[in-house]
Amino acid sequence: MSDFTETPVLLFSYGTLQDKAVQLSNFGRELVGDADRMLGYAQAWVEITDPQVLATSGKTHHPIVRPCRNPEDSVSGMLFRITAEELAAADAYEVSDYRRVSVRLASGLDAWVYVSA
Repeated sequence: MSDFTETPVLLFSYGTLQDKAVQLSNFGRELVGDADRMLGYAQAWVEITDPQVLATSGKTHHPIVRPCRNPEDSVSGMLFRITAEELAAADAYEVSDYRRVSVRLASGLDAWVYVSA
């Protein structure tokens, strides 16, 4: 993990924020994280039309998650420790189909994650 002079922000990613190219483009560095899971959510796909996001990710469809009725459902991903400035960069990267919320992960940690708007 990187050395932080400020308290790290916890960000959970199940999608393109795990991609090295997306990380380098948005944060200027490759992130190192820990595997974790979101409980009570199911994954779907959303079409991306934003030219900058398409150029960065190279993908026309990104995963998106929504709360579901079955508490046994879960979405796997990575938990990253980032700076507040990097969180702002992630906010700028995500398209309007997503909104940022705080969730309790399987590990018991609370982290920001982008879910369906």
